[in-house]
Amino acid sequence: PPLGTFNLHASLLPQYRGAAPINWAVINGEKETGITTFFLKHDIDTGDIIMQEKTEITDTDNAGSVHDKLMLLGGAMVLKTVEQIESGTVSSVPQPDLTEIKPAPKIYKETCYPDFNESCVRIKNLVRGLAPYPAARVDLIKSDGETTNLKIFDTIPEICIPTHSAGTLVSDGKNMLKIAAADGYIHLKEVQLAGKKRMTAAELMRGTDMTQFLLKPSEPKQ
Repeated sequence: PPLGTFNLHASLLPQYRGAAPINWAVINGEKETGITTFFLKHDIDTGDIIMQEKTEITDTDNAGSVHDKLMLLGGAMVLKTVEQIESGTVSSVPQPDLTEIKPAPKIYKETCYPDFNESCVRIKNLVRGLAPYPAARVDLIKSDGETTNLKIFDTIPEICIPTHSAGTLVSDGKNMLKIAAADGYIHLKEVQLAGKKRMTAAELMRGTDMTQFLLKPSEPKQ
């Protein structure tokens, strides 16, 4: 095209180039992110910046809520970018040459399994960064050998000295469902057991005896 081709990217380029910029910004515990329009070059997400706008990532945000914030900002920015290109007033600048570029690779199934040897904050951020889709998850083994999968959408960290080894599922069978981590426990607030609808952990335990389950060790991440 004679006036060039531009793209809208859901990060403050050059940070978080790649397929999943919203997810990785939340997973990494960033406090802000944003959107960028830029002219395309051959190498992905490397073209000259036309416009950028920042927005806050709060402690209660997840990938879904950040997406919705950026969706509204992005629609307006695309319109402004088109108007500037049409009027011939558009200007652009090369992306800054930073020493540390944080990537945003595609989310794979193995990405979705928390490492409970990590801190509660890192695990909570992983859950936030994968909610509502594709969702963090754990594999469970029942006392009779049956296996199932539990998706996790929201958590509350409890920072303390854990009395269980990392990755231990702890439940009172009624209201409390948590998993031991390196520096405390991750309380499961909103979950979805395979074959059931999304619900609170307390609602799940009204119909399922979670004391009969153990956490199945996840496969090593590639």
